[in-house]
Amino acid sequence: MKTKLLIFFAVLIVLSAFLVDPISQDPTYHLFADGRRLLAVDNFWNTISNLPFLVGGLAGLYFLRRRTRAGLIDSLYPAYLVFFMGVTATGIGSAWYHLVPANETLVWDRLPMTIAFMALFAIVMGEHVCDRGARRMLIPLLAVGAASVFYWQYTETQGAGDLRPYALVQFLPLLLIPMILVLYEPKIGSGRVYWSMLVLYAASKIFEQLDASIFDFHALLSGHTLKHIFAGIAPLVYLAYLRRRTHNHGLHQSA
Repeated sequence: MKTKLLIFFAVLIVLSAFLVDPISQDPTYHLFADGRRLLAVDNFWNTISNLPFLVGGLAGLYFLRRRTRAGLIDSLYPAYLVFFMGVTATGIGSAWYHLVPANETLVWDRLPMTIAFMALFAIVMGEHVCDRGARRMLIPLLAVGAASVFYWQYTETQGAGDLRPYALVQFLPLLLIPMILVLYEPKIGSGRVYWSMLVLYAASKIFEQLDASIFDFHALLSGHTLKHIFAGIAPLVYLAYLRRRTHNHGLHQSA
């Protein structure tokens, strides 16, 4: 019954999204409040603030290289791996985009984000609903995420950009994950870390919307820079949680 409820809600949201008109890319999107050039780097703060993604992603990949997988669900190992790969690529792609803000570089900012989103969604599904089902869903989810970005890119080249599929890929998991956390008990660890990640991401989206207002208020950091920092903290929080869970599981096994 709970799974049927999730499927019904997801289908309802998808159908509702395509009842609205196509959503084009705002032509002013690339005009960020803080365009300061420092140390010969254009848009310095919006570029350098992607460092948490790079650090968290690489640290996560290093963590997954360890021989023991205690505290991880074996069948979900590809999803953990893809998540941290997506986070790492987000740090690189977003930095490149902010060095040269344009639709052409924005593709390589958005593409790795969808990879990370879809992998995290598969992880939450696997740790709460069904790990084998989530493993089978991983590749289709990644394909849908990538297709949403390339579809937007293609429609932009045709002069009628459509962000609806990309918006679904980004926000539908953010709606489904809380439902999963409420409806299902975790098979391993605790679901609290996912609530923390959702809060950090929600805060980052608020900062994004207040980009100019925050920069005008104190002229130190813009809202978009804070967006990167808060969103980049989320995978670091998740990595700390996985390390603690793995350590505690290892202690439990040795006991």
